[in-house]
Formats: sequence, C-alpha cells, structure tokens
Amino acid sequence: MMKSLEELAAIRKKALEDIDLRKKGTEKRVVVGMATCGISAGARPVLSAFVDEVNKRGLKDVAVTQTGCIGLCRYEPIAEVFLPGQEKVTYVHLDAEKAKRIVAEHLVNGNIVKEYTIGYEE
Repeated sequence: MMKSLEELAAIRKKALEDIDLRKKGTEKRVVVGMATCGISAGARPVLSAFVDEVNKRGLKDVAVTQTGCIGLCRYEPIAEVFLPGQEKVTYVHLDAEKAKRIVAEHLVNGNIVKEYTIGYEE
C-alpha cells in the first residue's frame, strides 16, 4: 500500500534522527579486521559476538564496525578498541568468547584484557 507524503516524511525524519543519535552517542568503537585473512581465521563469529553482546547489554555509546586488512595477518582475528582520550588497544587471536569478555571488561568496566592484547607475555 502506498504511503502518504506525510507518512513518508515522518519515516524519513525518524531515520535521520536515529542516524544522528548513533553518530553523536558513539564514543567507543570496536573495529574488527574482516579481510580474507581475518575471515579465514574466524573473524565472522568474532564480529557477530561483539555486535550481539553490545546489543544485549544495550550499549548505545559503542559502535562495532569492520575494516579491511589491519596488516597483522598472523594475529587474526583482530579487533581494535578505541575509547575517548585513550590509546587504541589491539586484541589478537580472538574468538567469540574472548569478544564477549572484552565487551564486559573493557567496554563496560574500562579494564583492558591484557592477555588478549598484542605483545602480551605472561
């Protein structure tokens, strides 16, 4: 059924407000490497786990995005976490469970999960 111009205008306005809210409210970012190297190493379930966990927790100030090759193929799957006023944190050799823990500990509580970071040695 065809919508009236008023209905279409209202739908458009709401969509633009939603986009604007996402941009303004997003202070924290998770970027998952999704080039062929990352995908072959298992980045798809990692990306899904980040998205699912952020949504499950209702974290409106977190954006989960994907990028191409980060350049550290042997460490894939990789995710980089960007928090305002802090240096980026690069997490390596991830899986879905590690992604969930990063959301809980780093994005929610502000504690870097050091054992998942690049160069970490126990």
